[in-house]
Amino acid sequence: MARARTQYKCRSCGYISASYLGRCPNCGAWNQFEKESQEVRQTSTKATPSRLMASVGAKEAVKMSTVKAEKEERVLTKSSELNRVLGGGIVPGSLVLIGGDPGIGKSTLMLQIMSELAEKYKVLYVSGEESASQIKLRADRLGLGQSPMLLYPESNMEHIRDQIDDVKPDFVVIDSIQTMNEPSLDSMVGSASQVREVTAELMKIAKLDQVTVFVIGHVTKEGSIAGPKILEHMVDTVLYFEGDEHHAYRILHSVKNRFGAANEIGMFEMKTEGLAEVTNPSAVFLDERLPDSTGSAVVVSLEGTRPILGEIQALVTPTAFGYAKRTTSGLDYNRVSLLLAVLEKRGNLMLQNQDAYLSATGGIRLNEPAIDLAIAMAIASSYYDKEISATDCFVGEIGLTGEVRRVNQIQARVKEAGKIGFKRIFIPKYNMSPALQDLGIEVIPVSSVRQALHYLFS
Repeated sequence: MARARTQYKCRSCGYISASYLGRCPNCGAWNQFEKESQEVRQTSTKATPSRLMASVGAKEAVKMSTVKAEKEERVLTKSSELNRVLGGGIVPGSLVLIGGDPGIGKSTLMLQIMSELAEKYKVLYVSGEESASQIKLRADRLGLGQSPMLLYPESNMEHIRDQIDDVKPDFVVIDSIQTMNEPSLDSMVGSASQVREVTAELMKIAKLDQVTVFVIGHVTKEGSIAGPKILEHMVDTVLYFEGDEHHAYRILHSVKNRFGAANEIGMFEMKTEGLAEVTNPSAVFLDERLPDSTGSAVVVSLEGTRPILGEIQALVTPTAFGYAKRTTSGLDYNRVSLLLAVLEKRGNLMLQNQDAYLSATGGIRLNEPAIDLAIAMAIASSYYDKEISATDCFVGEIGLTGEVRRVNQIQARVKEAGKIGFKRIFIPKYNMSPALQDLGIEVIPVSSVRQALHYLFS
């Protein structure tokens, strides 16, 4: 079915307007607009991919006890960090979304991983942002120019669908989801409806054809993946590729994973020849510590199932104005403000007239409550101007009454601290157990902030 559309075109410069104008806003000519009529074919959205999703389940309800669960064989890549984040490898037929800031290295990561997989599997790399020659130039710079990976610069989903049917790949990369176009929709490329329908089509391809699909997505200025939130609900795994533009280190963070633990992280270093794995992140975050420095404390943080040692630095100095300033980097501002209040009330530290600057070094962001004790000790170290031993580290959550509360996975944290070479670790009293005494490190249980302060600074 077609409908008529009327528009007005300037005879001088070709500027198009929806209504008649006396003067052209583009070239300034007067009385140059002429009427044009054009037939436009009106498409229906009844045949969109999300409405045509085929049934992939049983035709009737069955008892869970009668269902046979087959363990899925995973595909292991040469990147142990990526395998960790995905929960032990790539699950065939899964749909994985990777988001991150522009220029952070998403396309570089996918190019490296897929070039390695292309040695044993058939890989199709679909790009709506770069031509084949541009991808080839980047691959040559990374030393991957001779990879048998198939390149397909295209943004039309009908053509991509046909190409997948012809090639029958094992892995498909879509770079990026915001540049793909579903012709059955009238909306513009990158709109919420386009992103939703393209994702629905990719899910259909992944589940019915058992093709593993990696989708690269742009992020908004707030840091969330651009497009409708339903995009993250539809896919099997959501990964964020994060990093500070002033640091060479990048963190691949899992925020959703149907086939493994969420909140796992993998660490990479951006080099001229591409992304290199960092197998010991703790050493990276601690190798630049100054000896005998005040305001520094080490914490054993847990990211997913991986314990990581990070350094927290604090600088407390008398304020030059009537209102004390608080600044944080890599730490939650509200949490730091709460701990400053607890230290003043329960630890007898006069901090209301002190500016406080706190940072988690190395560009990492620490959010879990178990870092509270390290933050408090770093603040106290700067306040008293007394250093904490370089072989001490801390784990514990602090409550409003000043108590040090228990944390999870304490044995893994203590074991990691001992492996790195620390001599003492301060932990919550209620986490203490005989099994912790045999891990090659002295374990000191504390029940309150006041007790920890007395032990270190009295």
